[in-house]
Amino acid sequence: MSIRLLITTATALLFGFSAVWADETCMSPYMAKIVGQEDFVYIWTLGMEGVGDEQDKLVTVDVNPSSPSYGQVVSSTSVGGRNEAHHSGFTDDRRYLWASGLDTSKIFIFDVHTDPAAPTLHKTIDDFVSKSGGVVGPHTSYALPGRMMLTGLSNNQDHGGRTGMVEYTNAGEYIATYWMPTDDDLGGAVKSGNFADGYGYDVRVLPRRNVMLTSSFTGWNNYMMNMGLMMADEEAMKRFGNTVVVWDLHARTPKKILDVPGAPLEIRCAWGSQSNYCFTTTALTSQIYLLYEDDAGEWQAEKVADIGDASKIPLPVDISISSDDRHLWVNTWNDGKVRLFDITDPHAPVQVFEQQLGEQINMVSQSWDGERVYFTSSLLANWDKTSSATEQDVQYFKLYGWDGNELTPRFSLDFIEADLGSPHQMRFGAYALYGLRAPEQVSVR
Repeated sequence: MSIRLLITTATALLFGFSAVWADETCMSPYMAKIVGQEDFVYIWTLGMEGVGDEQDKLVTVDVNPSSPSYGQVVSSTSVGGRNEAHHSGFTDDRRYLWASGLDTSKIFIFDVHTDPAAPTLHKTIDDFVSKSGGVVGPHTSYALPGRMMLTGLSNNQDHGGRTGMVEYTNAGEYIATYWMPTDDDLGGAVKSGNFADGYGYDVRVLPRRNVMLTSSFTGWNNYMMNMGLMMADEEAMKRFGNTVVVWDLHARTPKKILDVPGAPLEIRCAWGSQSNYCFTTTALTSQIYLLYEDDAGEWQAEKVADIGDASKIPLPVDISISSDDRHLWVNTWNDGKVRLFDITDPHAPVQVFEQQLGEQINMVSQSWDGERVYFTSSLLANWDKTSSATEQDVQYFKLYGWDGNELTPRFSLDFIEADLGSPHQMRFGAYALYGLRAPEQVSVR
């Protein structure tokens, strides 16, 4: 790692954030940050039957306004087959991007530092299930110092929601498995409410508090089922997680299980050096929960806001907290809307903005300076809508400018029209991270 990256990472650990960085928020505090305008967005994309080569792929879009290929796809790297491409995450040095498939449990590691405009497939991990002792559906790939922590969504015994986390070296070598606590095996955790379901989904850390937090979702049997059939299945709808687990980060042991009913998904933690709290949202009950450390040093979960009309099942999906800890973007997949909440008082969020962006919406990524917000549309292959009643793009990647009052469209890419598939997770890239200068022109491929 270069001296600049070491200094950047050390600064992130000490202070949590700096106002001069211009990077995607919600990343691991251990990661090197982008200084200035991002050059690329890497989009982990589901292959679609009858669209292009039908394979999952990493799509690179030029997002630097000063580039001649601004707003265009400059590379696309297919991985062979469809794996239910879902989430991705950088290593702490940001040289490699880990992207996984929920169905096949394969993990694809891309080299993004040799040529940031054209990532290459560096390594494929295809023994995740056997190495981990039965964890299925790698979801979040989260950077720790020299390590990657991967959450699972399921297991290979009953394909239900009981699962664990799996730790690897940055080189892709298996280290250990940490199973989520259950009533049968609390693993030393204190059960503070009604649930100890053993489900998993996302992971985030607050290093200065020695805290790691995990949320919960559902197992393979549900997320690989047709959404309409699943919602009509009374038993299937009972198989969703209702917990957030507080872990000892260094020991990798569970400490406390918090009740968060309704399938808590993404966890996003505040950046301020004295901000000992995070947010999550519940997919089934459409609520924002605050996860916070109280004055006694105990972690609590508190319902603090509603998101739309829960009876209409807006289905909150991705969220993004601003770098100044003042705002929280919340996407609701089913109605295609993005909402913005003022979280100046984290115990009492107030919605201040709402806009429909498409027939459906999933992921949101915002720049550190808050001036650019990116959106993608795909959730899961068997849950995605396949047509639009209003002639909107069903599968899209969109960039908006944000001035604090309104979203201004910059560009939009129709991924089906471009024969690419269904765009899911986004991650930012930049030449400067690796001591490289942008060429005068990036050829479109």
